[in-house]
Amino acid sequence: MKKKFGILILTLLMSMTVVLAGCSSKQDPKDAMKSATGNAMKMTSYEMKSKVVIKDLKVSSQDTVDPAATEQVLSMLKNAEVTIDGVYQNDPMQTELTMGINLKGDMSMSFNIPMVMTKEKMYVKIPSIPMLPLPENVVNKYLVLDMKELAQQGGTTFNPDSLDTKKTQQLTNEIMNTLFGEYDGAKYFKDIKVKEANLPEGVDAKQVVQFSVTNENVKEAAEIFVNKALPKILDIVGKDEYRDMLGLTKEDIDKAKSDLNSTNKDELNKGLNELKNNLKINQFNVNTAIDKKDFPSYQNAVMDVEINDPETKDNMKLSMEMTNQYSKINEKQTFKIGIPKDSDVITMEQLQQEMGSASY
Repeated sequence: MKKKFGILILTLLMSMTVVLAGCSSKQDPKDAMKSATGNAMKMTSYEMKSKVVIKDLKVSSQDTVDPAATEQVLSMLKNAEVTIDGVYQNDPMQTELTMGINLKGDMSMSFNIPMVMTKEKMYVKIPSIPMLPLPENVVNKYLVLDMKELAQQGGTTFNPDSLDTKKTQQLTNEIMNTLFGEYDGAKYFKDIKVKEANLPEGVDAKQVVQFSVTNENVKEAAEIFVNKALPKILDIVGKDEYRDMLGLTKEDIDKAKSDLNSTNKDELNKGLNELKNNLKINQFNVNTAIDKKDFPSYQNAVMDVEINDPETKDNMKLSMEMTNQYSKINEKQTFKIGIPKDSDVITMEQLQQEMGSASY
């Protein structure tokens, strides 16, 4: 069962990369996706709004130790929403995000976590979370994480490239072009009429491209990813500039390649066949809307899948929707939070001291 889930996750990760795409003109869907990545690299600033909604989640297993507790957790996650509203600029590098978490069910709760990131520091506002009592004098303070100091404490050297958005975009560009090159345009990509794409108000698109995986092509999609695309992606990640940025070593890449090459092909094919038989894709689509300025202004991903293993009796149903919307692309941005003042900041050491001396 673990192997089947692993293959499924790889397939889903592959297809989800499409959400970063845009295109330069209305053209063949696959060509639009391939040309999109280069244009996405030109996004030097923007506002964004993202949302993830878990519409349904059911898991049953013979190995479940406490079915009642599991059911309670699943109840909280059903219809749960995670939102991210943010502003980004490349030069000077500054990002601010507000993550909203809204849990439903018998133990419903909602809270927001504002965050600010610069080239070397991250600030995370400590929220007031129900069921998690925190000292009053730390709530609403910004916990500052200095990347250089954290690296030194860990016995390593801080690599500024790890937060280099431009280099990350370049890596994404190479990976996505590799992925797109391996998949048949007529089978996996198609145009959606703009009027039928259910775009939210304010999104002005000239083309909407859909990438989809179905029951009919999921096995082939997984085979292409594992056997054709993944070896090439490892070569890309293994380049010096990307490997260092990701904090990987040459040994890490070599081991990944060795593990991939040593995989028993018969065992892999058996697993893919079982995946196809046990996996039901009710819907798996990723739509990308391209605006008149040739940028990806809106993405929508819908996933509704079921996995049922007749041998172990393990079953899972997951239905979720993800959206991502960009606006004010390459315009001057306004930061609502800004860089927190020293009086509003608390260090990790201070937080640990406050937590250690607090009495609940």
